Amino acid sequence: MSLYPHIEPYDHGMLDVGDGNHVYWETCGNPHGKPALVLHGGPGGRASPGLRRFFDPAAYRIVLLDQRGAGRSTPSAADHTTDMSVNTTAHLMADLERLRTHLGIERWLVWGASWGAVLGLRYAQTHPGVVTELVLTAVATGSDPEVALLTRGLGKFFPEAFERFVGELPAGERDGNLAAAYNRLLESPDPEVRERAAQAWTDWETATIPAPPGSVASFRDPVFRRGFARTVTHYWGNDHFLGEGNDEGVVLRDAHLLKGIPGTLVQGSLDFGNLLGIVWRLRHAWPDAELTVVDEAGHDAGTAGNDVLVAATDAYARADS
Repeated sequence: MSLYPHIEPYDHGMLDVGDGNHVYWETCGNPHGKPALVLHGGPGGRASPGLRRFFDPAAYRIVLLDQRGAGRSTPSAADHTTDMSVNTTAHLMADLERLRTHLGIERWLVWGASWGAVLGLRYAQTHPGVVTELVLTAVATGSDPEVALLTRGLGKFFPEAFERFVGELPAGERDGNLAAAYNRLLESPDPEVRERAAQAWTDWETATIPAPPGSVASFRDPVFRRGFARTVTHYWGNDHFLGEGNDEGVVLRDAHLLKGIPGTLVQGSLDFGNLLGIVWRLRHAWPDAELTVVDEAGHDAGTAGNDVLVAATDAYARADS
């Protein structure tokens, strides 16, 4: 099994979601097919054409968007004057509801990768009536321990890269929340400080989370790099705007709210982000989900993971037919 062929959108637009923000959206596949919402990673990534290929275009009405401040949405987080106080998880979920209503969709499957998995899980927990199924890969839940692992914790495994990463911070900022410290640099009035911080942050990400070539190429684009680093540190430095939870985090705490929603979880066995066993704990707390662990794969579960993801969307389409 492989990904479906490349397709182009049959419709697209810019949705006014308030606060001066307009979110880019597009629809692909069958206008009368099963609705599916695709959530990109980051926070601060963008919807790439390859994400359309996880769905049978004859069976699905595939909806993609660039989340607030990201990609083609405006204003861009890369613009230092953009107000980030109106870019939170609650704002993003409200945007999804506005888009669903705008497109006349009652319920949809939600597909998400990495940060898209966090957003998809929380969206399903708070809007269970509109989510038919969840298909998630590179699964994360946005908890504080995950952020601590992906910043300070991985320093034990990548000491040389960590030394460079921490070395960009002022001496007094190196012992606390590293994402929040970087976000302060990325909000500096000095453009040179912002540029150095964006480069250092993305260098750390590529050193610790091997990414597909497309993602590495994106980080070479200074505009994308600035917007991505500013957004991800904004979220990671503020508990993903999920509110206060227990040591497991809000999403794991509220996993029982997913009851009745079928789910597919696909995870690389070498995904450093899951050294805490998050995806296994989520699976045990959510009996309606099935977990596939792909051996010798990392954050990107590779061809074997893609096969499982496509098989899942195919199965959910057949169940509706």
